Formats: sequence, structure tokens, C-alpha cells
Amino acid sequence: MLTDSLVYVAGHRGLVGSAIWRALQARDVAAVGWSSAELDLRDRDATFDAVLSARPTVMVMAAARVGGIMANSTHPVDFLNDNL
Repeated sequence: MLTDSLVYVAGHRGLVGSAIWRALQARDVAAVGWSSAELDLRDRDATFDAVLSARPTVMVMAAARVGGIMANSTHPVDFLNDNL
């Protein structure tokens, strides 16, 4: 099904994204992903440029800002804004 696809996995280094990444690799599906240091998904223009450059046929959103209980309790609005 995905043999001729290029899959962009946002969050490919996280818990869920890395599992998706490994599943794609195990099936020899071409995939692309950028670390948060390489691409800040909150930067709309940079994100558009990266996606338009790579031209993926499938996009998987597994990226999120995560933190522990204390971080989420201390900065709930920051986490909400970054994850929307």
C-alpha cells in the first residue's frame, strides 16, 4: 500500500513517532523526518518550506511538546499552545 509513498513522520524521535518510523523502515517504506532542532513545527513558513521541498505523499503527526507532571502543572498554557 505504501510502497510508492514518501511518508513524513513528524515526531519520529518520540515514543509514538519512533515506533511508526521503525514499522515503516521494517516494511521498506521511504520516510522522512526532521528533529525539532532541524525544524520547529511552530514556525509555519519553515514547516511549509520543508514539506514542499520533500513533497511527501503521506504525513503522520506524532509530534508533541511533552513534560512531566510538574512541567505540565507549572506551564499548562505553554504546553497547550505548542501542541495546538
